[in-house]
Amino acid sequence: MNALESLPFFIPELVLIAAGFLILLLDLFVENKKALGWLALAGVVAGAYFIRVPSAPLQLFFGNFLVDPFSVFFKAAVLGIMAMTILMTLAYKGLSPKQEGEMYALLSFLGVGLIMMGSASNLLMIFISIEFVSLTSYILTGFEKKNPKSNEAALKYLLFGSVASGVMLYGMSLIFGLTGTTELLGIKEVVSASALNQLLLLAMVLLMVGFAFKISAAPFHMWAPDVYTGAPTPVTAFLTVGPKALGFAVLLRVLMTAFTPFIFYWSAILAVMAALTMTFGNVIAVSQTNIKRLLAYSSIAQAGYILMGAVAATQIGLSGVLIYIAAYAFTNLGAFVVVIIAANNFGTEDIESYAGLAKRAPFLAAALTVFFVSLAGIPPLAGFIGKFYVFAGVIQGHFYALAVIAALNSAVAAYYYFKVVKQMYFAEPKDSSPLAKPFPLMAALWIAFAGVFILGVWPAPLIELARVSLSF
Repeated sequence: MNALESLPFFIPELVLIAAGFLILLLDLFVENKKALGWLALAGVVAGAYFIRVPSAPLQLFFGNFLVDPFSVFFKAAVLGIMAMTILMTLAYKGLSPKQEGEMYALLSFLGVGLIMMGSASNLLMIFISIEFVSLTSYILTGFEKKNPKSNEAALKYLLFGSVASGVMLYGMSLIFGLTGTTELLGIKEVVSASALNQLLLLAMVLLMVGFAFKISAAPFHMWAPDVYTGAPTPVTAFLTVGPKALGFAVLLRVLMTAFTPFIFYWSAILAVMAALTMTFGNVIAVSQTNIKRLLAYSSIAQAGYILMGAVAATQIGLSGVLIYIAAYAFTNLGAFVVVIIAANNFGTEDIESYAGLAKRAPFLAAALTVFFVSLAGIPPLAGFIGKFYVFAGVIQGHFYALAVIAALNSAVAAYYYFKVVKQMYFAEPKDSSPLAKPFPLMAALWIAFAGVFILGVWPAPLIELARVSLSF
């Protein structure tokens, strides 16, 4: 389809772009910056309203983008994650009022880049969309200009990201040189018609390095703990969910579309990567004393679990990836909402400050406990459904060793999650005063809380949505 014919399916992206530029314009005149946040949220809601699901997959803008159930699933996920992040930002105390308008505009633009990542069907467009997301993420990470940790995090993110992008681009150039095309379907035709080319296999591995960086998979995860800890907390929440989810979307689309004949090789690579990622994340998380850093390592470990679903590349496993991402989004964003409320009141992110939280704010303590139980994969919450499917996928694919490693890691994860729960319920509070709980944060908390319970108790709609979204 040409550009004009493609526009009706590109309206959500256009709405977000328009909202971003309008926020930048109004930021010059509007004194109440919170109004710009609500405008950004309205743009997200309007974008969601204009999502269109075609009856058959469509190639947009001369084949550079693909609109299919898979891309629509991640488009809806991006808009949902953006809505939660904007609600968090509205009540976050770490930003100066002068910065808020720019933050909302950048979040709108970042959402466009993420949607493009999920829809791109051409290596060049995949690279452009990933770089757009990366550059915007670097800026948001260093948004607290007077915070040395934020500045350090942005610099580390930039350096590691630049190296990963260079490696990925080199892999793409090799693929183009060997196949003569950057279209994923065109690459698949060449790969299927020829014998195993070791140079092409190397190019695929280099490409996977760039994707592994986006999802913070070991051994390309070293940037994540410092970046997640130093970034403003709403940005951290967004980075642990948004770019990670779309990194998986790109990884699955490229491997399942272009490199299906190499499944034996990339499946083995992903299995090793999954085992290393979950083990490193969980083991290091045990010793953390800062709640953001604990959740940062937990996020790394969760990427390992999600990778399990891609290892076997079966219907169950791939469905598990989508189910896990949806469950993880509600769970992790909800946990970060509690972290923001606590940090706003305590002035610190140390786990010790959560002592006696159950007496000072019973619902906050209960909600954080629910989110941790879900992250641990304990029924009847959403995280259990995601883990059930990814475990079923690796067992169906006869990756029994990986299943055992994942089970042991789940036990380790439960230990450090309940370390925080013990602090909330069995330690005495240092202060008995009630906590301030702004409306935007409580709205986001209730959405996440309800999502975790509903997806856990009634997962059938999500399971069916995941099944129909696999349109490779």
